[in-house]
Amino acid sequence: MELTGSLQEYLKTMYILKNTEDEIRVTDVARRIGCSKPSVNKALKNLNELNLIEYERYGDIKFTTEGEETAKDIIRKYSLLKLFLTEVLEIEKDIAEEEAKSMKHAISEETSEKLEKYINKILNLEDLDCNYDVTNKRCRCCEKVTSKYQFKDNE
Repeated sequence: MELTGSLQEYLKTMYILKNTEDEIRVTDVARRIGCSKPSVNKALKNLNELNLIEYERYGDIKFTTEGEETAKDIIRKYSLLKLFLTEVLEIEKDIAEEEAKSMKHAISEETSEKLEKYINKILNLEDLDCNYDVTNKRCRCCEKVTSKYQFKDNE
């Protein structure tokens, strides 16, 4: 079984919930994604089989180490793509967000690492290590980078 784009969305959503709520509940995941509880349960079963979470029906949902790292990586890829689209290609923010959502599922780790180096070189920035802000659904580091980059233009 492979980690599909749909399963990546479930994993990302659960990671966000993990960092904002006391626990990850099927109801909350369903509400955030906009799907049924049976769909969430099916996704949880698949994520459990991939060893990304630990879950027994009606039990607690917990991330494995690999699952948490995978969720962080999904968020990192989105942040990198959005930054590239908005700051380098100067694509409108709303369009960039939608395209980054789609692209993050298809980009490999090797490509994301090269994209990170390219953004660093083009924008003359240091590390883009992401720190996802769950309340604003964006990367705090990339937001700081954006502010820093815009400030340089105003000098």
